[in-house]
Amino acid sequence: MIESPSSPLAPLAGAHVRAVHDAFHGDLLEVSMGPHHPSTHGVFRMMVTLDGETVVKLKPVFGYLHRNHEKLGENTTYLGSMPYTDRLDYFCSMTNNWAYALAVEKLAGQAVPDRAEYLRVILAELTRLLNHTCLAGFLLQDAGASGTPLMYAFREREKILDLFESLSGSRMMCNYQRFGGCRVDPTPAWFDAARRVTEEYPRFLDEYEALITGNEILMARTQGVGRLSAALAVSAGITGPMLRACGVDYDLRKAEPYGFYSRFEFRVPLGDHGDTYDRYMIRILEMRESVKILQQALRDIPAGPIFDSKAKIRAFRPKAGEAYGRIEGPKGEIGFYLISDGTGNPYRYRIRPPSFVNLTVLEDMCLGHTIADAVIILGSIDIVLGEVDR
Repeated sequence: MIESPSSPLAPLAGAHVRAVHDAFHGDLLEVSMGPHHPSTHGVFRMMVTLDGETVVKLKPVFGYLHRNHEKLGENTTYLGSMPYTDRLDYFCSMTNNWAYALAVEKLAGQAVPDRAEYLRVILAELTRLLNHTCLAGFLLQDAGASGTPLMYAFREREKILDLFESLSGSRMMCNYQRFGGCRVDPTPAWFDAARRVTEEYPRFLDEYEALITGNEILMARTQGVGRLSAALAVSAGITGPMLRACGVDYDLRKAEPYGFYSRFEFRVPLGDHGDTYDRYMIRILEMRESVKILQQALRDIPAGPIFDSKAKIRAFRPKAGEAYGRIEGPKGEIGFYLISDGTGNPYRYRIRPPSFVNLTVLEDMCLGHTIADAVIILGSIDIVLGEVDR
């Protein structure tokens, strides 16, 4: 092994470089980026083999944040697992809660009041705004922009986190959903604040697009970079904005409506090229559709209870059986598969995490691009390691 401290790659934080002789490609460099490299979006490692600066092989290495979530779920009560779902994608605890609650409600045949269904849609679309806004900021930072786009994004994120905190008592680990409804009913003042955030969001999106979307440097760094074909995306089980950026019209809110999404008018934006730029634009367009859904839901939410009075909280023991509950989370399809043996704990508890599945095509998207492009391509996938490792 030859240490290369004078290599141009040596300044990369945490990068370990060693020369590898290959009879067919000449001298290659194997670069270990991570697990604490600032571009890896958490405790994640990319083993990258380079021919000059061109990626010829890339192996994702994860597991550094494994928390044994699924085994914990089989050894605690159904309700006791709800706070653990917050820690999967810690940007999107409200949608994590909903996917798990939906699985348990299917398992138990539990009804949900109309007001709670509307409230779940409102919180899910606020979460989508939060997630996609942060992705746009992080992606620009990965591309080398100064902190301005990220700070603009975080300014808007704070407004949504304030809503979550005033409703649930926590900004990020909300633990808000319950089987049969929601934990507490928002106050009229909360709904007024939510309407203000919703009405002001298009202005932010207009400002952000004027600053970023047509920027020639961003377009040069992202257009044609990290292309993913529709055929490979479908074959690999890719979902969410990554799949729709390839032109595949698949959104669970339309394909398999849950909650009350069938009551709302919105469209599903699609990309043409499946490249990094399309993945960015799909998220921008999806935020505009989320605003439309929020305006309808906040206008039409009915009065009534937010929790089914027949739902059991204590001594919750669904009949023996199995169920899979899934929703269109901000990063793609997040699902929970549960098997009940009639006791107070699930016999089997399994998570379908979109970050993990979407990460499987990272090498395919990076081959032939430079190592600097690989950083942006990874950022466009939008992963959270709490969900990848579970």
